[in-house]
Parts: sequence; structure tokens; C-alpha cells
Amino acid sequence: MRDDDICRHFYGVKDVYGEKFDFKALSNRFEEVLLKMANLQKKLELTVQKMEKEKNASISKKFLEEEVIRPLYSAHISLRQIRIPKFEGVENATMMEDPLINSFSIEEIRKYITPKKNRLGKLNIYGTEKIYNTIGHACVLMKKELDEYMNYDIGSYCKDDWNLAQKLMINGCDPLPRRRCLTRASKLYQKPYSINESLWKIPDHRNVRWSNYVCRNFECLSSKNPKRGYSKCTGCFEMDKESVKWVSYTSVPADFLIGDVFTIKPGEIRIGLDFGVGTGTFAARMREKNVTIITTALNLGAPFNEMIALRGLVPLYVTLNQRLPFFDNTMDLIHTTGFLDSWIDMQLMDFILFDWDRILRPGGLLWIDRFFCNRKDLDDYMYMFLQFRYKKHKWVISPKAKDEVYLSALLEKPPRSL
Repeated sequence: MRDDDICRHFYGVKDVYGEKFDFKALSNRFEEVLLKMANLQKKLELTVQKMEKEKNASISKKFLEEEVIRPLYSAHISLRQIRIPKFEGVENATMMEDPLINSFSIEEIRKYITPKKNRLGKLNIYGTEKIYNTIGHACVLMKKELDEYMNYDIGSYCKDDWNLAQKLMINGCDPLPRRRCLTRASKLYQKPYSINESLWKIPDHRNVRWSNYVCRNFECLSSKNPKRGYSKCTGCFEMDKESVKWVSYTSVPADFLIGDVFTIKPGEIRIGLDFGVGTGTFAARMREKNVTIITTALNLGAPFNEMIALRGLVPLYVTLNQRLPFFDNTMDLIHTTGFLDSWIDMQLMDFILFDWDRILRPGGLLWIDRFFCNRKDLDDYMYMFLQFRYKKHKWVISPKAKDEVYLSALLEKPPRSL
């Protein structure tokens, strides 16, 4: 074909196939595979030259297997996986599939995001003909990391790569795809302490996989250790410091006690969410009041999720990027401390506050605990908290530093029975 014929052919394809096929992704995939094969050829030529010079045949088998055969096989599979749409009919799966498919080469990712048709052609319990597995849109921008995460042997043990998964989540590749490998646990795992003992006792360090942390045991996480590997919530792993929180007053006027909060809604607080950075102490105190609290946590340099679970509490492994996995008007209480402060973008904070409002039931309490910000920004943040027209039960502003202030508030969601 002449150049002008080629241009007409490819520019006209859009009209034939419709808007749902992602030709840019297809083009990118071809370029990626071609580059991989060109690099492979270059590596092969250089290594052959080296083998001829050194006259070393002992490395030939390993080289052929690891550096030639496997990459060549991967490139071959990648070419075969590129799906060109057909137009025999509207029901053709390749025309309707997710355009993300041709953005990835790892077979497990492609299998995961391909819509799964119901067996026997029936509608499922959701009333749909297919199940659509989702991944975060930013996964396309982190292909290298996601390929590494999803490159494993099915049915075998997963790599010890939770830190890679967390990196993907924090950078917007969230939700992550499920994997079909077996999760690793500590080789020395011990039976957890009983619930009466576990709430206020440091867990057995043998129940944590420490390979991706600076520390190798809970004692190393002490606030006295400058090389503990984390900076948020210093002292969270010291039970003597944790045991006095929310049950005794401190020098900060903005502190509220759990007992004071319960007097406002006696008998009405049953379930709630603690959104912050910590090891579950707020949930432990509420557990003593027969209240179930779910605690959000990320492992930011220390095993926060493991610590919460080993205390017999429920960790929720989510980032700020994610809509909370709770239905509307279900929570009696939302408590936040030590995390959602003035570092956060105001528009993002607005989205988060509206999501909290969504899950908090009418008459439920929003407990803002020691939120701090620059004094000059206080009016902006006060507007964000007050825009929902919640009833003020407590509202305290106190100095934190020369130019910073604390804000603590206990607010009740109105009925809004529209």
C-alpha cells in the first residue's frame, strides 16, 4: 500500500469499529513489544560476542533460558494477546471489552480485567450479564510496578511484596486486582493472645513479617529509637502511653474524653469508624464500652495493620484515594485524629468530608479530634466542617504553637428527611 492509502486505512478504522476500541493503547502495545524484541536482539548479539571472546560455554544454557527463551516467549505471547476488533456482530466480545486490556502485557492482569460472562447465559444476582473486575485508573501510569506485582506463578506463594502493593494503592492504582497466589505469613507464627489480654499487650513479634520494615521487632518501634522507620504516631507501639488516651485529661484543652461523648448519646453509639494513623487504641477503648470500631490503617514504615489485628480489633486497609466501602447512613460515629490535618489539599478534604457525611447516619456523631492547622487557615477549615450544618455539641480551639492551633469538635448530623 502507498503511504496515502495507509493513512486512509487507519484513519478510517474509527468509523468502522466505533468509539469503544482504544487504538492509542493498541499502538502503544505494539511499540512496547517491538522495543522489547529490539533490546533482546541487542543483548543476544553482545552476549554472543562475549562468549566468543571468553570461550565460555558454561553460561550458555542459563543464558539461553533466562535471557533469550523466556523474554522471547513473553514477546511472542504479548503479540498474540493483542486483540483486534472484529465486526461480525454487536455481541462480539472484543468490540465491547475494556479498552485497558491492550495496555497490559502480563496475562494475569488481562484475565482479571476482562469482563466475565455468567454461565448458562443467565443474569446474576446483580442483574447483569457479566461481572466487571475493576482496577484503579492510575494503574495505566504504573505499568512497570503493576506488571511486577501481577507476575507470579498461579497457585504458588506470592512474593513478599505488600510494600509494592501499598505503593500502587497510594499512587492511585486502587483497587488492585486480586491475585491467585498464596499469601506468605511469618514462619514462626504463634497463637494470638486472648481478647482479654490482647487489647493492652504488645503482640508477639513472631507474628509479623518484618522483611520490609526497618525494625525487626516491636521493641525497636519505640519512640526513643530514632531509627524506628516511621514518623507518624510516635509512641503508638508503647502501651503505657496508649493506655491513658481518651480516659484522662491532658494539658491540651482540645482533648475530649470518651465518657463525655457517651453522655451526649447514651446507648446510641454501637458501631463506628476511626479514620487516622494509629494502632487501634481508640477502638480498644470503645471495645470496652461494647462499641465496634473499624480502624483505617496503612503500614507507613511500621506494621500498623498487623498490630491492630493482633490486638483483636478490625483494621481497614484503605488510602485517602478510596471511597469508603460502607453503605449510606450506617455509622453511629466517625472519629478522626492525627492524620487529616492541614497538609491535605482542601478540595480533596472536601470530597473526604462529603464521603463521611454519606456514611454517617442521621443523629450520628462526627468527632474531630485535635485537628491542627495554621492560624491564618482556620476560617477556611471551619467553613468546611460547618458547611454540613451539623449540631455543635462541643467546639474547642486551642493554641498548638506560635502560628498553629488545634480544633476539636463533636458534631451531630441532622435528619435531612427529604
